[in-house]
Amino acid sequence: MTLPIALDAMGGDYAPAEIVAGARRAVDELGLSVTLVGVPELVGDPMGLEVVACSEVIAMDDDPAASVRTKKDSSLVRAAELVRDGKASAMVSAGNTGATMAAALLRMGRLPGVIRPCIAIPLPNPGTSPSVFVDAGANAECTPEMLVQFATMGATFAAARFGTTDPSIGLLSIGEESSKGTPLVKATHELLAASGLRFAGNVEGRDLIPCPVDVVVTDGFTGNVALKTLEGALKFVFSTMLGVFGTDDETRAAGNALLPHLMPIVASLTPENQGGAMLLGLKGICVISHGSSNATAIMNALRVAAEMDAAQVVNRLRTAIRPD
Repeated sequence: MTLPIALDAMGGDYAPAEIVAGARRAVDELGLSVTLVGVPELVGDPMGLEVVACSEVIAMDDDPAASVRTKKDSSLVRAAELVRDGKASAMVSAGNTGATMAAALLRMGRLPGVIRPCIAIPLPNPGTSPSVFVDAGANAECTPEMLVQFATMGATFAAARFGTTDPSIGLLSIGEESSKGTPLVKATHELLAASGLRFAGNVEGRDLIPCPVDVVVTDGFTGNVALKTLEGALKFVFSTMLGVFGTDDETRAAGNALLPHLMPIVASLTPENQGGAMLLGLKGICVISHGSSNATAIMNALRVAAEMDAAQVVNRLRTAIRPD
């Protein structure tokens, strides 16, 4: 019997309505089993889904570590405990990212040998499989050894999620030459070159979309800044383009001709269609969805969680990261 996915019904800018709606769609359209975790009177109509009751909510602006320690009956903590106790196959949340990571780490625990968990997020490559970007924000300060381990976990995730064979690794830097970058980047470059991974050298920020490698590795501070910069730039380009179409008869005609070709590309770059990020290195599956997730984004995050459970990604990571 397949275990349900524990979904934090209280997390996200549009919780609980969009969260519950996304869960219902995942059940109806994808055939998944989903259990909501939330405060019953706040959840409201669960649309026929089971609700595991809790009494507390960790807000988006709560301190992550403190809230997980003090709000032990919160939806995030209870969702992580369901995975830990073997009552759920995975947890999904669009809530406070730091608290989600803390709850998952403290309740599930790290895999043996893992220095720090990292966040892996897909970078869309229109027309082909996405690349994997690690670390997308879990660890602001890193060592070279941590980055090499992130690369190993990212490669394992790429193989499990996208079927990538022998994934190539790129190190995010300010130039392609091995002599460029911070002391951290230079030391990591040396370790990756000797790691046995298929290291392709440095990549630059302009290479993120489309990406010439299967996995891009960086520290969490740089990774989070790069991703949010990329997200903001894409939003600006799309909104500007759509604003131009329709300003007069000529641009309306151009828009009518171009939009059917452009919209599939836009859809492939839209975060809600990516299925969220995954926290790698834990003894369970934790998928982190965007804070502004709508029902479609939640459905896709649940899909990723189910696919990673079926692909036994945790066991693959356990094998890839062996304690010395």
